[in-house]
Amino acid sequence: MFTGIVSDIGEVRHMESRGDLHVAIAAGFDVSALEIGASIACAGICLTIVDKGDGNDRWFEVIASQETQSKTTAGGWRIGQGVNLERPLRVGDELGGHIVTGHVDATAEIVAMAQEGESVRMTVEASSRFAKFIAPKGSIALDGVSLTVNEVSGARFGVNIIPHTLRATTFGRSRDGDRVNVEVDVLARDVARLVG
Repeated sequence: MFTGIVSDIGEVRHMESRGDLHVAIAAGFDVSALEIGASIACAGICLTIVDKGDGNDRWFEVIASQETQSKTTAGGWRIGQGVNLERPLRVGDELGGHIVTGHVDATAEIVAMAQEGESVRMTVEASSRFAKFIAPKGSIALDGVSLTVNEVSGARFGVNIIPHTLRATTFGRSRDGDRVNVEVDVLARDVARLVG
């Protein structure tokens, strides 16, 4: 479980398809504390650490299955691409964002990024089947970042990216047409299922 508060921007270092996609990601933090078999959120995708470097060679490896590649942006990652990273929530940690599982629902397209004061207003278009889970002032995770939905129009919705978030995540490099991983708010999904 995660909070959607990104702790580091990793960089895709190596990719190899061996039935599934093996991805080595360079990290800015000391990876020696990472446990093999532990979870880590990479661009919002909960993946399992299968190998790692050490304190001097800071990288870890994850595997994206065919299912993961079909539902996320992982299959389209490129060497050198930045990836939002978040280590899992521990009991007693501050829940600064919202509850994020790392189970990505789908990808969506950034259709507009416009400067608005110091911030950037990002408009995203998701699949229409997810529109019922997205509400103004509700939470959503995009590429693993916990954000507040500002407005909704059908399957399109807007979020505001403040300067800190632009610097601390990959959104500072995002452009119109980019695809992002979307995880709708788990509470909204469960309520919709109960009501429906």
